Amino acid sequence: MRKYEIMYILKANLDEEGRKAEQEKLAALLTKNGAKIEKVDEKFGLRDLAYPIDDETKGYYVVLKVSAEQVALYEFNRKVRHNANVLRFLIVADQE
Repeated sequence: MRKYEIMYILKANLDEEGRKAEQEKLAALLTKNGAKIEKVDEKFGLRDLAYPIDDETKGYYVVLKVSAEQVALYEFNRKVRHNANVLRFLIVADQE
């Protein structure tokens, strides 16, 4: 398994409960396909966006460190694209 870093931005209008439920749902997409989540980082939290995305000016940032095979990333990518609560996401290979 290779190590990856996944960053995604959730809509700011989600309440605490909704945000946690969405994070659990996204984590389940990875673990269901064999990925291991090593670290969840929410230190950026709620921030202003550099430019509006779908008329949203704020977003909640979450960074995951995962070990995964390509199939888990493919499924995550496929499902997140159609998730209305995720404004943007990025998957990069972790160099650490």
